Amino acid sequence: MVKISIMENKTYNTMGSEVLEGFTCKPKKLDPDKPIMFFKTQIFICDGERCSKAQKDDDLAGRLRGILKELQLHKGKNRIKISRTNCFGACRFRQVAVAFENTKANGNLENNNIWLKNIHKFDDIKWKELFLDLSTDKPLDELSYEQVPMSGLDE
Repeated sequence: MVKISIMENKTYNTMGSEVLEGFTCKPKKLDPDKPIMFFKTQIFICDGERCSKAQKDDDLAGRLRGILKELQLHKGKNRIKISRTNCFGACRFRQVAVAFENTKANGNLENNNIWLKNIHKFDDIKWKELFLDLSTDKPLDELSYEQVPMSGLDE
């Protein structure tokens, strides 16, 4: 969930920017020099037409942000950021997500660019396990997460 403050009938996001009407966090005025909020891990969730139909939840990203807040992983040095994206072109593995680590800071290179498949089968317990594993740098390759197979460079 995004922290929002409402003052004088104006809404502000966690970065202190006034928010466009009808949005949760989209700034009214774009500041190209303002950095994005720090994250250790960013998870992109496919929200394309086919994948979103596989998901029973209309707002998976919102639900996951709530779980992160419950685990206190929505802020701080181990912050995990959830972003929705359109089609990854991996529909046969639906629903997919990709975990990227902020390797310029404290991200774990071993868990960078991990493609997870069948996330529509994840319940809240499985999501919590994933978030805790990522925040403690457990290697996802050694755990029970189904991954999208990736061909080699010369295939």
